Amino acid sequence: STRPDDHRRKWDRAEYQKLAQERIRNLKAEDDDSKEPVQRETLKRRDYKVDLDSKLGKSVVINKNTPTSQSGGYYCNVCDCVVKDSINFLDHINGKKHQRNLGMSMKVERSTVDQVKERFKINKKKMEEKQKDYELEKRLREAKEEEERYKEHKKERRKDRKRKAD
Repeated sequence: STRPDDHRRKWDRAEYQKLAQERIRNLKAEDDDSKEPVQRETLKRRDYKVDLDSKLGKSVVINKNTPTSQSGGYYCNVCDCVVKDSINFLDHINGKKHQRNLGMSMKVERSTVDQVKERFKINKKKMEEKQKDYELEKRLREAKEEEERYKEHKKERRKDRKRKAD
């Protein structure tokens, strides 16, 4: 790095070789520390409903001072980003980047036979409850129709009596 009289810069190869080796050692030391694998949860289903309808058909005035969470589009508070439409928002929340920020890997836990049987039982109970609700609604509707027919029949009888009396 010293400047001789001939205007050309002369490089001290030994000095720069030593600096390069030191830099390589530092990078390897950093890599060894960061190689510790991060343990992430397996992918789980959401326990909440994604709200896409709340902003449907609404107009929002945006200026340069508006925070990103209130600007136009769908805001993801996990990733701190704004997505402009609902399809891309769904793609984002189901994507790798978002799931990684939530602390999940994209691997799905393999279900056991017992878990599948339990899920079938739960779904069967739900279907039976829906069927019962439907039958109850059907019976209520039929009872109401029967009552209306009875009232109509009574009305007709009264009219007939009035005609006979006149």
